[in-house]
Amino acid sequence: MVRIKRKSAAMAAWGIVIAWMAFIFTLSSQPAQQSDELSKGVTEVVAQAVEKVAPGAELEVSNHIIRKNAHFFSYMFLGILSAYAFRKSGMNVIGASAFAVLLCVAYAGSDELHQMFVAGRGPGLRDVLIDSAGAGAGILMSMAVFALAGRRGRRRIGAEMVGFFKKG
Repeated sequence: MVRIKRKSAAMAAWGIVIAWMAFIFTLSSQPAQQSDELSKGVTEVVAQAVEKVAPGAELEVSNHIIRKNAHFFSYMFLGILSAYAFRKSGMNVIGASAFAVLLCVAYAGSDELHQMFVAGRGPGLRDVLIDSAGAGAGILMSMAVFALAGRRGRRRIGAEMVGFFKKG
């Protein structure tokens, strides 16, 4: 029964990874003009939000900065999701992290190659590096969470063992 639950959890985790990759692919499939309009809309929302928080602040929100942050954060999330999926598949923290890095960097590279076939877009090594940095940040955050969760789990089990032996 436990084995089935673990397998189901791993399959669900991988389903979410694949869905997120499909989301990234969909955004990368947008022609340059459509993609630029989307990021300009986001830039306007950010500028309006900052104006509400700090009225009169000089803000030069660059569409370019928004686009590069979108790369970083979308791959940071992919890094978190993939590290979690590898852990749920039974790998230790180091193995899961290493395979998550490989998966994310390979996907970033393939995504940039895919853009060669999209109107007005092309591959960029800088984008692969930004994507990889985002994935790395997400994986490092995941490793920290895994380490903390592992420590808490060991403490809880240790406390239960001490309680068990005190009773007996």
